Amino acid sequence: MRTMPPAARFLGFAGLLPQLACLAAAWFGAPEWRWSALAIGWGYAALILSFLGGLWWGMAAGSPDEGRRAPAWLWLAAVAPSLLALATYLPWVFGAPWPGPSLYVLGGAIILSILVDRRLVTIRPGWWMALRVPLSLGLGTATILLGAAA
Repeated sequence: MRTMPPAARFLGFAGLLPQLACLAAAWFGAPEWRWSALAIGWGYAALILSFLGGLWWGMAAGSPDEGRRAPAWLWLAAVAPSLLALATYLPWVFGAPWPGPSLYVLGGAIILSILVDRRLVTIRPGWWMALRVPLSLGLGTATILLGAAA
């Protein structure tokens, strides 16, 4: 982690705080906070999952040359998180159970996003996985636990 930019480390881990606050509010807060905590937690997880797709798109677009060109599958992988996040909103729109199942899907997808990052060896910074693994495991787990509060 020594080569990691300090701002990336600080802001990355600070990014766990909103979801942890929602988790605390849903599990331990006043009963009237529960629905808001669940809805905000869903929104935050969907936003971050979409953000990860944007990061992958940026990495693919910025891959510099033939030797470090992004794999073709990355373009699809970069779009998938936003589409999945949108799909987890549809149960609410159509009156199906929400947000519990959607939080499980988002949490699992955030954890599985590590698999995409692992395959980007030629285009990601050397410190990338040292940041991405704890952040994805932390946010994904908090999101799944939030789903359990639904």
